[in-house]
Amino acid sequence: MFSNSLQTFTMSVNIHINSPNVKYTDTHIFAKYSYESTSVQQDGSNITVTPRSTEMTFRTERRVPRLGVMLVGWGGNNGTTVTAAVLANKLGLTWRTKNGEMKANYYGSLLQSSTVCLGSGLEGEVNVPFRDVLPMVHPNNIVFDGWDISSMDLGRAMERAKVLDWSLQEQLRPYMSCLKPRPSIYIPEFIAANQESRADNVLTGTLTEQVEQIRADIRDFRQSSGVDKVIVLWTANTERFCDIVPGINDTAKNLLAAIQAGAEVSPSTLFAVASILEGCAYINGAPQNTFVPGAVELAMQRGVFIAGDDFKSGQTKIKSVLVDFLVSAGIKPTSIVSYNHLGNNDGKNLSAPQQFRSKEISKSNVVDDIVQSNPILYKPGEKPDHCVVIKYVPYVGDSKRAMDEYTSEIMMGGLNTIAMHNTCEDSLLASPIILDLVILTELCQRVSIKPQGEEDFQSFHSVLALLSYLCKAPMVPSGTPVINAFFRQRACIENIMRCEFKKNMQHTVLFDFFVCA
Repeated sequence: MFSNSLQTFTMSVNIHINSPNVKYTDTHIFAKYSYESTSVQQDGSNITVTPRSTEMTFRTERRVPRLGVMLVGWGGNNGTTVTAAVLANKLGLTWRTKNGEMKANYYGSLLQSSTVCLGSGLEGEVNVPFRDVLPMVHPNNIVFDGWDISSMDLGRAMERAKVLDWSLQEQLRPYMSCLKPRPSIYIPEFIAANQESRADNVLTGTLTEQVEQIRADIRDFRQSSGVDKVIVLWTANTERFCDIVPGINDTAKNLLAAIQAGAEVSPSTLFAVASILEGCAYINGAPQNTFVPGAVELAMQRGVFIAGDDFKSGQTKIKSVLVDFLVSAGIKPTSIVSYNHLGNNDGKNLSAPQQFRSKEISKSNVVDDIVQSNPILYKPGEKPDHCVVIKYVPYVGDSKRAMDEYTSEIMMGGLNTIAMHNTCEDSLLASPIILDLVILTELCQRVSIKPQGEEDFQSFHSVLALLSYLCKAPMVPSGTPVINAFFRQRACIENIMRCEFKKNMQHTVLFDFFVCA
């Protein structure tokens, strides 16, 4: 429990803030907070920095609802793995492997397996689980449902995925075999042709009829399961990019009309529209441009949260850390080459050029804002050569191999090269990210803010930029900068949640675009 003057709680704790700035009622936590920021004006070589302070009141509903999560691609590697993992944790399962006995856990989850420092106590720094900072849904209490173009029940789909140890699968099979995905939207032009053999569980009819069926599925799940809220998350195949066409998907009105007319709209966008119309937050866990301008506008009109794109799990997470370190240290990365090979169905789908291009874009853009932050190293428009390669190798299954080479310029024309090899079980990295995404999204639905001078509390912006930490190609509200630096993204989540700990904080970083709609 105690080590090197650090106190860490491994079980759930109740945190009470003893401060005149924090008020507890039966239903809410109210916290007054002074947000310190700066305004910068530059005139040639002269820079004027003006400190600013904005008083805010945060209001958080204390009641944690029963959360339902509907996964698009429920029968895939990620969908079966996250469902099985939650079941294994809920049942407290253990299983034998050649390395000994294993026990179900949530390693890899920011909320469940990392800690936050509250401040100092008699024994030194006091660290608590991230999940205990505010009232949050526990993964064990999430109810799952979803859609898939494959009709396999989740027991057989789990076996097909080959992610979990066999002895664990045997314990889970009675529970997983009872779960069967609902028919999904299948438009062959958007995913690789090699997926056709799996597509035996698909919706028919016009695009409008298919959207209405997805909406009916959401309502049916909400009613039959008894959940209070539903969040929809795309963890299905990567689609090709969709062209932004004026009059088709550039506005909410045009997008709805395009669906009615049967124009080209991707399945992921159709799911997003259905979810938004049902008032359900929608998260895109793949790299395609699901959120065309019309979908974003529709979400803003309806006050529904959307977030994405693409889970930031293994190689890209390392990249966002390493490039941030290099540039922050004054070292100039000039070449970044990333090679991957994997053998799961995601790799099979990505073997098609158009689907690979979607992934290549999301992986390549992750360093752009870090590079742009240092005009000493990089001239305007300059950035490193960045090459991403993905190859499908069936034998390696879900165990993805990633090899990276970072070449940087150092002092006086010198070069520094870092080569890295990373082996990771893809779905076991993605599954805790899915849990963090839906739990944070649900929490944000219970948080509202009243800035100084305003009479009413406001929600966060519909484009939920707070989730950038978990996404390769994070969406942010229009006109605001994309932040990909890994530790700044984590600090944002931590500090938004710790606003009521103002007196204990040494420094607070909140990005303006996280605040209000």
